[in-house]
Amino acid sequence: MDYCTLGRSGLRVSRLNLGAMTFGAGTGIWQSIAGLDREQATRLVALAVERGVNLIDTADAYSQGQSEQRVGEALTALGLDESRMLVATKVRLRTGPGPNDVGLGRSHILRAVETSLKRIGRDHVDLLQLHDRDALVPLAETLRALDDLVRQGKVRHVGACNFSAAQLERAHAITAASHGACLTSNQVHYSLASRDVEHEIAAVAREHGMALMIWSPLAGGYLSGKYLAVSTGSSAAAGRRTQLDFPPIDRARVDPIVHELRAIAQTLEATPAQVALAWLLDRESTSTVIVGARSVQQLEDNLRAAEVVLTPEQRTRLDRISQPRDSYPYWVQRLHDRDRLVG
Repeated sequence: MDYCTLGRSGLRVSRLNLGAMTFGAGTGIWQSIAGLDREQATRLVALAVERGVNLIDTADAYSQGQSEQRVGEALTALGLDESRMLVATKVRLRTGPGPNDVGLGRSHILRAVETSLKRIGRDHVDLLQLHDRDALVPLAETLRALDDLVRQGKVRHVGACNFSAAQLERAHAITAASHGACLTSNQVHYSLASRDVEHEIAAVAREHGMALMIWSPLAGGYLSGKYLAVSTGSSAAAGRRTQLDFPPIDRARVDPIVHELRAIAQTLEATPAQVALAWLLDRESTSTVIVGARSVQQLEDNLRAAEVVLTPEQRTRLDRISQPRDSYPYWVQRLHDRDRLVG
């Protein structure tokens, strides 16, 4: 397993890390996504550690808190301290019925972190991430609360999820002016099916030394090819997407990508999912990729993506077939770049 530095934090994390969204058995959407009990979750964590993974990503909202609880149980059962497994969790989404059981206000953040620490069974979180922005709370209030948690030692590093380039810039300006804890990372949706982060988010993250952590690198499993009907005309496999179509994709655009993944995978004696993950690991802006699983075999297959080496020609084929159509103003900028940039 290769490792990278998470932004400017000095924290070294594995290029592939374990997503714990399948841990627990919550209600609502979690009935489609999650379902792993304590024993199943512990087996996945054990395999991840064996393969060199040193970061597990969860959230207080996953399965109504059960994901964090399963993470804590697995860490205890396996005797894993922070030198062997780091923990990243999140705050922002609704965690209860009350009017203050949601959002990024100071009260909810401080209360949520205390609850997360009890579930995980540690005295600190290695990376606390804002699950999204909060349209009702001033960003300065949120960042001040994060800085206080860092100063108290309850949080080691802070990051964001799903922040736009403008929101990253605003956060950087606030923390730079206040000398507070800066955002170490931004967790984003990035895959062959969705390359929107390449427009501005990746550039801003690079400018300010923020790592990009990637969620749903297989577009909710679609890039594995199991949802695409086989050439014989049989129906596509059943799976999570048959109940929860998330993240949304344009199947007319993505299906040709899946066919290309299948062709390259056959040449490399790999799976389409492994090829898709290998392409993502090759991207300059990618720091670490979150891989989730519902079984030991599925996790084993995903982790083997670290061993897949794409040729330059194969990378070019995937780049071309997945190239997104530019929205304004990017298409006109690209047009005007023709007499300024070579290549």
